[in-house]
Amino acid sequence: MGSLMLFTRFLVLGTVYLSTMGVIADSDFNWSTLLPSTKLDWKPCYSGFECTRLIVPLDYGSAAAGNAAIAITRYPSNSSKSEYLGPVLLNPGGPGGSGVDYAVEFGAEIAAILGDGFDIVGFDPRGVSYSTPTVSWFKSDAERALWIPSTQDTVYAALDESVNAIAEQWARAQIQGQLAEERAGEYLQYITTDNTARDMLRITEAFGQEKLQYWGISYGSALGATFATMFPDKVGRLVIDGVLDMEAWYSANLTAQEADTDKALQAFADGCFAAGLDNCAFYAPSSAQITANLQALLASAETNPLPVVTPISYDVFGYTLLKNILLDSLYSASSFFQPLAEGLADLAKGNASTIYTSFIEAPPFECTADSNSTSPPIPFHDNVFEAVFSIACGDAVAINDTVPELQKFYSQAQNVSSFGDSFTTWRIACSGWKVHRPGRFAGPIGANTSFPLLVIGNTVDPVTPISGANKTAQAFPGSVLLTLDAIAHTSVNAPSTCVFGHLREYFVNGTLPSVGTMCTPDSPVFPSSAGNSTASGRRHLDSRSNLLKARRTRRAIGAARRWN
Repeated sequence: MGSLMLFTRFLVLGTVYLSTMGVIADSDFNWSTLLPSTKLDWKPCYSGFECTRLIVPLDYGSAAAGNAAIAITRYPSNSSKSEYLGPVLLNPGGPGGSGVDYAVEFGAEIAAILGDGFDIVGFDPRGVSYSTPTVSWFKSDAERALWIPSTQDTVYAALDESVNAIAEQWARAQIQGQLAEERAGEYLQYITTDNTARDMLRITEAFGQEKLQYWGISYGSALGATFATMFPDKVGRLVIDGVLDMEAWYSANLTAQEADTDKALQAFADGCFAAGLDNCAFYAPSSAQITANLQALLASAETNPLPVVTPISYDVFGYTLLKNILLDSLYSASSFFQPLAEGLADLAKGNASTIYTSFIEAPPFECTADSNSTSPPIPFHDNVFEAVFSIACGDAVAINDTVPELQKFYSQAQNVSSFGDSFTTWRIACSGWKVHRPGRFAGPIGANTSFPLLVIGNTVDPVTPISGANKTAQAFPGSVLLTLDAIAHTSVNAPSTCVFGHLREYFVNGTLPSVGTMCTPDSPVFPSSAGNSTASGRRHLDSRSNLLKARRTRRAIGAARRWN
């Protein structure tokens, strides 16, 4: 995959220094007021943006299935017609992330990186968010909230916390698969990555362009690589960042995605020790001692959970929450290692409030309107839970694992990482999935494209190790891997002026970096001075909404138990 804490297990794929969830900008903007069209009929929306809904066929092989309407927004180029460079389509990961929200929140910043010659275009993939039909198999928000508890629960517990966790999650997966088939099966088979790739071509053509320009992160790498394989002669510029192992994606066997997760956690201990007591609150005389202290906190959380009450929330802070926080923090070392250290230091003193407030705290669920209200309900928007399963499991081969087979799968995953339960939950979730469209794309990935891809990978990525980037770059001859020497999931979680420069050169001039190019992030993992602490703390505050998104997306996968 990505993270309210137990939506945790996207994200992978939930990237996400630049990514947020929720209604952005003008809260009173209503997508249902836009009539779907076969052309891009732009209307003003949000602040400085334009929106439209594009009609595409649900089934590109048969008009009888009906249509979908893809929600699209753009931050318009302000260049002259002669200097216009076309649209750049974005995908923020997930699967299930809202490209509309992503573009509205960060379109201006992305335009500053790439240049003002481009329209920065966010779209909600079919089945997601503002696009219709929107995947849902719950009859109400209340039913949905009851099925997806907002806090830790035995059915969402880490797989190593309960002897029957896998069996309980398997049972829930069967229920969920049946509900999805019975309540949404009519269109669910068409909510797949290959059809979204076809939609991207249709969007590109609606702009009057022949070839796609695209930047996809995390799950967006699977979408981008799938497009490049299906339409190799339609690649104009294509960047994939935080790259999945595509074979693993289409087989629902993602354990290898955490090959570097423990390495990232070790980097926290090493970095804290190197930073010293003044700059790391969880400091100990050696990195080995820091690791030992952390393991002691995990053991204590399992046997002695702590009560937490804040002005807006409350919880019992135990093993599951702590383990998920650790994984969440690995998504961006420069943003989250310092607040993690502060939270762990207080936790060691018996105070869980600091770490809870920094990483978990969120308002409880509230119904959008009571039965006596005369106001119209807020349009349904956040369906990342349903979208994750629909796309991930709908893409994959049919999984019919039994509980003993899943227990064996988990045992093997634990040999890869101490966080092996994270992606075991993908497998469990898909074991109950019953909707698979015959003839859907399932790989292999690779082709001779009309223009080479720019592939970006981090040296230590906790959920998309650089091996996936290497493998995918080799599958597309002429493509180049740009490496970022960072502990983070995708380059956007470790902002780098060096990477931004190469992105601009690639999109504007078609210039690829030299083979073997290595960039470094702009910010350190831990501050090296008191002066840096202030700026670092401000960066952490700015990143809080991004962490909430990562937790929320990955909790969708955790809801099969566990993002990204």
